[in-house]
Order: sequence, then structure tokens, then C-alpha cells
Amino acid sequence: MGRFGLDSAIVKIAFDQPALNLSESFKAYDVRGIEHTTINADVALAVGFAFVEVTRATEVLVGGDMRPSSEEYVTAFTRGAAAAGADVIQLGLISTDMLYHASGVLDAPGVVFTASHNPAGYNGMKMTRAGAVPISSDTGLTDIQRLAQGHLNLGFIEATDQPGTVRQRDTLKEYAHYLRSLVDLSAIRPLKIVVDAGNGMAGYTTPAVLGDQVLESLPIEIIPLYFELDGTFPNHPANPIEPENLRDLQLAVQEHDADLGLAFDGDADRCFVVDESGQPISPSAITAMVAVREIARAKAAGETTPVIIYNLITSKVVPEAVAAAGGRAIKTRVGHSFIKAYMAEHGAVFGGEHSAHYYFRDFFNADTGMLAAMHVLAMLGTEDAPASELAQQYSPYVASGEINSQVVDQTATIAKVLAEFDPGVEVEISTMDGTTVAAIDGSWWFNIRPSNTEPLLRFNAEAPDTATMQWLRDTVLGIIRS
Repeated sequence: MGRFGLDSAIVKIAFDQPALNLSESFKAYDVRGIEHTTINADVALAVGFAFVEVTRATEVLVGGDMRPSSEEYVTAFTRGAAAAGADVIQLGLISTDMLYHASGVLDAPGVVFTASHNPAGYNGMKMTRAGAVPISSDTGLTDIQRLAQGHLNLGFIEATDQPGTVRQRDTLKEYAHYLRSLVDLSAIRPLKIVVDAGNGMAGYTTPAVLGDQVLESLPIEIIPLYFELDGTFPNHPANPIEPENLRDLQLAVQEHDADLGLAFDGDADRCFVVDESGQPISPSAITAMVAVREIARAKAAGETTPVIIYNLITSKVVPEAVAAAGGRAIKTRVGHSFIKAYMAEHGAVFGGEHSAHYYFRDFFNADTGMLAAMHVLAMLGTEDAPASELAQQYSPYVASGEINSQVVDQTATIAKVLAEFDPGVEVEISTMDGTTVAAIDGSWWFNIRPSNTEPLLRFNAEAPDTATMQWLRDTVLGIIRS
């Protein structure tokens, strides 16, 4: 495209609107705001300029999801990054894991405009350094916020007299080919799957990776649900962690007699799975399944004890399955920055979270729901057993799921639980992330974690049977809420 409307005669680029307060949209790991209210085109322009200042990049990647404001914000970010002197590669429509792929392959920093699973009316940014290394508040996001806020408050940015160039690059085929190179699905038994894209970016990536849109067809019949890209989410929110948002998928799997159902969130970096009867398969079970496959592949390549990362509220079936497969499981706090840091530090082959984020060493230590789904399809497609039987092997425990309680004083409430909870058996207590109380014999555990942004305590529990789990849940929540 050439120069982006900038030349040596332009010194200042003025903003169109009064300066917004970026503390309302900048979070610990990304940016999330309300379109044209707490995030707008001026913010995107200022962040584009500040992004180059912080990363010192000579080349920057940028793309956006299907939300109504994404194209406008991509254009503004491009203008800011080019004004700072960086050459900009516009990736067009992308999922978040498409940004990670491009950043890893092209070894360039980048930004995707998305608000992930947030409802209509929101937008935001996820940022990465070259090689898909995440940018969080501890690794540059706070600096970007500070510089961008300064530019907004000043009312203009001072453009370099040698602005960068702008060009477009479509990486969809490269992305699909890369994922297929990691998991071979060409020889699996024929499978029928229902995919609920929720009008999000999986409606764009699924036909490319699992269908025949850009590569040869696979022995997979896809029944599409809500593949139309629509950031107003006319059918249901693209947030499959909420059970009500899985109902259409569950019904469609039964209606079409499908082998499996997949549901993606709005930016398609998370994937949830339901079996042939429509019953959800827990992300912990998926983590264990994929871990076993990745351990086997790593050992075949010569690794003696491949490392798997999991967070502390993932089911204990994960470390058990990892040990049985000959790997080493390392526990971490909840949050993708901790998982990714441990992935890099320990050379881990795979990492999983209870929230259905799955991280792969071969995917630049980044998370991708699509690659996790491909592993599940590969496992299912090489066995005659249905998905429910496969999942049962990795689901020996009963979990409560995450339950939130509003409290006045988080610290005092946790102390109250420790003082009043009397299980009648010896326990061990960990404070790695919140407080975890576990029976010494390993039969059950629960964790309570303070929210960083709201006056909430988050409760998770696991036990060997439903009665024990319900006793744990009702007893501890009774103390928290009394």
C-alpha cells in the first residue's frame, strides 16, 4: 500500500475526541473496554504509537475479530504504529491464536483487536512481543498504558518524519497448514462433529483447519452452528464456559447423531467439548487427554520425562495421568501469564487450565483451542469407543465448578473458613494461589481465591464422589456466606 497518509510535512497528529482514562480498559493481561466509551479510535491510535515506543519494533502485526468496531480500531492502530516509524503488516480478520501463529512464524510483535468472550458492545486488545511472547502488566502493558495516556492527555502525537509502510498479509492458509502439520487427521475414522462458533472467529478458522476451504478435505463432516461472523452475537454470547451457551450445541449433537461437539469463544482461543450424548467433557479431562498424547510424541522424539504444566484448580487426574504416561507435572497459579512463563522456564511440551485454555510448546508456548480440539479428534478417530467412554477414563473425580461469593473482606473471610471448617481428618494447607485445603489422604480438596478486580471469593472443590463434593461445597460456602 505504501505510506499510510503520512509524510515529512506532518509533525503532529491530533486526536478527535477528549482523552479517555485508560485505567478503565487496561487490565492485567490485556485491554477490555466498551466500544466508543472506554475504548475508541483515539485510544487505538495512541496505543499503536506507544506499542512501537515500548517494543522498539521495526515491524508490527495487527488484525481484528468480527466485532463492529474492530476494523476502525485496526486502521487507527495502524496509523499510530506507522507514525512511530514501524512498518505495519495488516492481517485482516484473525482469531487470537492466528495472531500468535503469525507472531511466532514471522518473529514480530503484534496486536489483535478482540474482547474475547465479552458480550456485544465490548472490544479490546491482546498484545504480544516477537515470537508470541505475551505482554502483560508486568512485561510492558503498564508502560504502553502510561505512554498512550500521556499522548491522549497531550491531545496529539508527534509523528516521525519517516513513517512506516503498510501492507496486507492473509495468513489463514499458513495457519491451517501449520496446525495440520502438528496433528495428522488424514487417516482417522470418519467423524461427524457439530461446531458452535457463536458467530465468532471459529466460523472463519474451522472451515480452514478442519474443512476443505483452503486445504484438502479431512474425514470429518462438520455441522456448522452460527458460523456467520457477527459481533452483535444474535444467537447467544460466545462464552461457552456458561452452561446455557452450550445448550444449542448439545441439542444439535443429539439431533444429528454426531460423534462430538465443539464450542469456541468469540476470539476462538478456547474450545469446549461435549460428547455424543451432549454431555460436557471437562477441560481437566481434555488437559489429561492431550497431555498423554503430547508426552507420547515427545518421548518418541527422544525426551525422557516431558513436562506438563497445569494450574492448581485443575483436576488431580491431570498429574496422575501425566505420571502414568511417564511425564512430569508441574503445578502453577491460575492465569495465562504464569502458565506461559512456566512453559518457557521448564521447556514444557503442553499446559492446560480449567478454563479451557491449552498451551503448546510447538505453538510458541501460546494457547490455541483449535489445536486442542484436533488432538481430541485424533484420539477419538483412532478408537472405536465413543467420546463418552474416552472421557470417562479421564474423569474419575467430581468437581464443583467455580462458584463466586460476594464478600466484604476477602482476607477475613478466608481466615474465618480456616478457623471454622472442621472436616474431621488431617489436612494440608497451601497458599500458592488463594488458599487450598486438601485431605492428607488425597481424597478431596477445595480452593478459595480472591478476585483481583471484584469483592468476590472464587470457590472450587473436587472429591471422589458426588456426596463428598456436595458436602465440601455446602459446608465451605455456608461459612463464606454466613
